[in-house]
Amino acid sequence: MPVYLDYAATTPLDARVLMAMQPYLTEVCGNPSSLHCFGQAARRGVMRAREETAALIGASPSEVFFTSGGTESDNWALRGLAEERRKAGCRHIVTSAVEHPAVRETCRDLAAHGYALTEVPVDAAGRVAPSDVAAALREDTALVTIMTANNEVGTLQPIAEIGALLRARGIPFHTDAVQAAGHVPLDVEELHVDALSLSAHKFCGPKGVGVLYVRRTLRIAPLLYGGAQERDMRAGTENVAGIVGCGCAATIARVEMGAEDVRLRAAAASLRTALSDIDGIRFYGPREERLAGILSFGIRDIPQDTLLIRLDLAGFAVSGGSACSAGAAHPSHVLCAMGCPPEEARTAIRVSLGRFTREDDVAAFADTVRAIAKE
Repeated sequence: MPVYLDYAATTPLDARVLMAMQPYLTEVCGNPSSLHCFGQAARRGVMRAREETAALIGASPSEVFFTSGGTESDNWALRGLAEERRKAGCRHIVTSAVEHPAVRETCRDLAAHGYALTEVPVDAAGRVAPSDVAAALREDTALVTIMTANNEVGTLQPIAEIGALLRARGIPFHTDAVQAAGHVPLDVEELHVDALSLSAHKFCGPKGVGVLYVRRTLRIAPLLYGGAQERDMRAGTENVAGIVGCGCAATIARVEMGAEDVRLRAAAASLRTALSDIDGIRFYGPREERLAGILSFGIRDIPQDTLLIRLDLAGFAVSGGSACSAGAAHPSHVLCAMGCPPEEARTAIRVSLGRFTREDDVAAFADTVRAIAKE
């Protein structure tokens, strides 16, 4: 049976989450906006999920908005904040050079429509320096957006430190926490963030459900018009079963996160050790201050697509980086921003471990990579 090692792209649905969702796919069939008992049963499911999701990030339920996924949440946060801040004459955006395409391309589109954009560099580990963010700020800075954890190499950013300096300046701060939520502790108060994006399918919840946290004191333009759903901010009938699944997955992740981090960190360290003596191998990202389950590496003279195909034929599913950039001919913008030469970046693959990864899966994968490299 094939071994799935691409948890950073998406995670398998936890059986406990599916069980929680099932009633809302069948007998609890009402529209949450309806006043009758069917509608109110659905509404209670959404309200409970909002509380469960808020607890994962230390927010108030009233600050949690459900979306269709992380990409929508990122787009809404950036466009909604940019539109609102433009009214005060603020048309400058600060981001990093290693953001997910959902943030990177949205920022660049805003730049094409009259906003100034500054992309802050990163060091060789993919980390942003708070001093560089501070240096990039201007009087007309509308917002800053820096991801919590990188989806390709796993680097954790100093979000709390950046958030503190932005709070002192009164500049709204958004973080794309899609890769981090459910895997590392997040508290919006301790991080000093004003908006935060996450996606349920990154922590064993259903696909098609995302979340945008917006601090209650922050003004942001609505995303969709035409209904009173999500407190008049995002019109449209709620994906009730998906939202319930998101809440259940958030609770499971919050409870099991600590033990899971220890297990995955040990598994990733074991994998790194098993691969480290391969001739021409190079690992990307920091050893510490990283997501436990992500390991990025390349082997000299073995192109990325060759290694991916050989591994797939051997029964191992891994990726070349962001799932949203799959098939792109250009090398990873993340690795290039970290100082990796383009020809070297074209060898890199990403292995991501998760809840259902077994020790023997990791050992078998290491043996296969070593055999391919030897050939």
